[in-house]
Amino acid sequence: MAQPLPQLFGVIPTGLPCITLPTSSPTPASFLFTLPTTKPFSHICIFLLPGITLPPNTAAAVYLKVPSSADFKFLGGVGPGKESAVFKISGLGVGVGGNGANGEVDMDAPEGVVEGGEVTLGISLESAEAVAAQIAALHPGGNATAPGSSSALVVAGRGAGAAGGGTIDTVTLAQRIIKNAFNFLASFSGNLDGGVEVVPLKAFEEWWKKFEGRVRSDPGFLERDGD
Repeated sequence: MAQPLPQLFGVIPTGLPCITLPTSSPTPASFLFTLPTTKPFSHICIFLLPGITLPPNTAAAVYLKVPSSADFKFLGGVGPGKESAVFKISGLGVGVGGNGANGEVDMDAPEGVVEGGEVTLGISLESAEAVAAQIAALHPGGNATAPGSSSALVVAGRGAGAAGGGTIDTVTLAQRIIKNAFNFLASFSGNLDGGVEVVPLKAFEEWWKKFEGRVRSDPGFLERDGD
């Protein structure tokens, strides 16, 4: 009896139902999805299903083959640090192809780009390093491993901004966020009758605004010791 195909990924062509069952699995690490073309679409969302964790040091490379081409075109990847992605596929070959400037979504593009023929999506489990390198090749001058980039794919053991080149654990990261908030909010504290110490909500909002701005401008600052 044939083994049931594994369900690891969700695939949503815009405007169509979610697909979780591959059409076929040529190898244990590769999955093909034949996408319906009865209704036109121009974007595809790919995501890891809830509870799914990829094997250590791997990521999922996403490829697309359109009726006008015999070859698969690399679109990007999902994996650690980037569990979902939306890819613009309009312009790849005849009516399909080429992502936007950041490799992803331009939702202003018109629907109705892909219609007719057979569109095949391929997802392959590969080394995280290899997938990150392919993403970097799509976006010269970008950073495929920076958590702050829209094409981010974090490679295990290479946390961006970490002083020693490694990632920090969740507890340490949480402690540094709390410390950052405490140091900022301490100067705004005051006492109510009875000696209860309080901090105005506006002060917290101001901290969050500054904190979010720094995360955007310097995504790895919390990972550096002593900062």
